[in-house]
Amino acid sequence: MAEKVEFYKETEFKDTEIGRIPKEWKVVKLEEITTKIKDIDHKMPKKQKIGIPFVSIKCMLKYPDFNFYLDPNDPDLEFISKEEYEYHVQRFDVERGDIIYSRFGSIGNAKLVTTEQPFIASYSIVLIKPNRHKVNLTFLTYILNSETVRKQAKIATKGATNRNLHLKDIKNLRVPLLSLFEQQKIAEILSTVDESIQKTDELIAKTERLKKGLMQELLTKGIGHKEFKDTKIGKLPEEWEVRTLGEIGELSRGLSYRGQEKFAEEVSGSYLFLTLNSIKEGGGLKENGWSWIRTDRLGERHFVREGDIVIANTEQSKDGSLIGSPAIVHFPEWYKKDKAVYSHHISKLTLKVGSLDINFFYYYLCSTQPIARKYYTVTGVWGLKVDSWAKDLDVIIPPLSEQQQIASILLAIDERLDILRKERVKLERIKQWFMEELLSGKIRVRVA
Repeated sequence: MAEKVEFYKETEFKDTEIGRIPKEWKVVKLEEITTKIKDIDHKMPKKQKIGIPFVSIKCMLKYPDFNFYLDPNDPDLEFISKEEYEYHVQRFDVERGDIIYSRFGSIGNAKLVTTEQPFIASYSIVLIKPNRHKVNLTFLTYILNSETVRKQAKIATKGATNRNLHLKDIKNLRVPLLSLFEQQKIAEILSTVDESIQKTDELIAKTERLKKGLMQELLTKGIGHKEFKDTKIGKLPEEWEVRTLGEIGELSRGLSYRGQEKFAEEVSGSYLFLTLNSIKEGGGLKENGWSWIRTDRLGERHFVREGDIVIANTEQSKDGSLIGSPAIVHFPEWYKKDKAVYSHHISKLTLKVGSLDINFFYYYLCSTQPIARKYYTVTGVWGLKVDSWAKDLDVIIPPLSEQQQIASILLAIDERLDILRKERVKLERIKQWFMEELLSGKIRVRVA
């Protein structure tokens, strides 16, 4: 019979340097429950296209929470020669079950190594070998990622010029020590939630790949066509037209606002305000991307309404992921006005032809967003050369009924993605609650 785990509230606590913990728990230094804590402390090895994996912090942080397994398809994964590896492995003899810990840049992230494949890590990553007689490997990984330990790491790096967590500070991190049995049960509970998150992530990634493939297929071959023609953008169904964005629509910028006119919360006489922060990279509207604006300088040209298409014409990151990204305006259900204001960092598209489905056109603009990266100004921030981009961007125009069919297929996939993403948010909240309650001892576990 499978054992039944019960949760119960702890009532007896004691005050310690890491806060209130259950009476029978201890507080120890990290070095007391590990056999080795060391950095690789080496010169940067020479990289090559194949060989032994070399893991940077950027690569490390891309993996699922608390889990590091090496993805051979990761574009950020680098490699070194066998000779370089043999030289460095004596300094970084990582094994399955060890923990790697970031000490530079994004400080205080711990990952449990679950791969058998040998690798070397950058000097920014510390190797921690847990003492398996004292601590559960998974439990220790969760503890190192807990807010209690992250705060200690943050304090230890405060004021440091290069934000580097020294090895002695890592060894001196205070962690709770409880029975191996309770450690194991807490690790099992948190791992179960993390497995659900990972499966959800896999479903999201799979659905996103499906959407990308379908967009490529539907926006070039359409539905059920047998006859195609050559066009300046390739072979397309015989019935489709190709026109430029400038021919079918007009683009206008929104309000150039002043700082004192913008508000985080609603104030009397204000409108919802659509800014650069409202648009997702690649396309789409952020649910929480709205702010508020109140000004007496508003004209009709500064307003957007439900169903309007807007496009990001500016970005600060300079990687081209936001510039040219479209969104369809949808107001929150609680917003009672029929219009909102949009900023000068956004362009509103007004269509001049009546045979275009808004949803279809949105998906088409999403698919062509990377093209906008070629049309940027070279000032302090990237600005889209709107007129040149609109003049050159070719737009496909299938018959309206086919546009609507294509849009309905892609909308169904987006609805599925929305459900999966909301489920992931829910799971993250559950995990956060469990971490806060179980790792502090407020909620305990026992076998009934």
